[in-house]
Amino acid sequence: MSKKRLLLLMKPFNHMGDLSRVTNPKVLSHMESRHKVHMDAVNFCQDILQRKSIEWEFLPHKSLSQPIRDVEMVITIGGDGTLLHASHFMDDSIPILGVNSDPTQVEEVEKFKDEYDARRSTGYLCAATVKNFEQVLDEILDGCKSPSALTRILISVNGQPLPHLALNDILVAHPCPASVSQFSFRIAMDDKSCSALVNCRSSGLRVCTAAGSTAAMSSAGGFPMSILSQDLQFMVREPIPHGASDSSLVHGLVKFDQSMQAIWYSKEGRIYIDGSQIFHSLQHGDAIRVSPRAPVLKIFLPQHFCLDTSRM
Repeated sequence: MSKKRLLLLMKPFNHMGDLSRVTNPKVLSHMESRHKVHMDAVNFCQDILQRKSIEWEFLPHKSLSQPIRDVEMVITIGGDGTLLHASHFMDDSIPILGVNSDPTQVEEVEKFKDEYDARRSTGYLCAATVKNFEQVLDEILDGCKSPSALTRILISVNGQPLPHLALNDILVAHPCPASVSQFSFRIAMDDKSCSALVNCRSSGLRVCTAAGSTAAMSSAGGFPMSILSQDLQFMVREPIPHGASDSSLVHGLVKFDQSMQAIWYSKEGRIYIDGSQIFHSLQHGDAIRVSPRAPVLKIFLPQHFCLDTSRM
């Protein structure tokens, strides 16, 4: 087997820092269990890699600050958040494998549902856990498993592309969630309008990829998309009605050959990218362009996604 250089990224377990405030002994036990399970998974994956003819490097994901280069694959150990963080430093040349280090246990959630939230990590995009990590890794190294290409969102402000691509979604909103956001947008193709101008006063605008369509978008009333769809889905959040309302104007799709062009009319604003950690500040009059024509993310998907896409 030829040597392959891998980058192994681990999420830091931040939940342990507040244990002094935890008074419920069952919650405390749950948090300590999560920490142990996560660290055991990190050690397990490193032990597996040690036994392979593989050159690899270990890096805490918070230490990642520069684009990832000169590796043949990235492995993240944590959950979807760790994978999302790594994706912001990756182009379309390197595949990524997510290992869910602490999967939710259905029996545990059911047992403690009346006492506390016992959910662990969802790992929606993670193709492996401790149970099948070596099998999935061997399939990849032997060329039996290929990565899929997930659409990401390219965002430009005043003609300048932002440095981060969104794998899940973006939220364009006022920094204060209680404030009204004011903006206009339309859908365009080759810079020619193909929809009416929509003038909005609302709590913001969300745009998601297919990968992000089952997250916040779904909770807000959107619909799940096929994981390999190249379209984007948008929704105006909590629009303030003005005259006759048309739901097709505030919720719909941006096709792969289209873009969304918006103007921000509030004094302040932010574009949040895949959560709250990465954002770009906006000012009155800023022009925003959102497009699905971004470099894709090559990712090894969980088996159930592969079964679904094989039927397409």
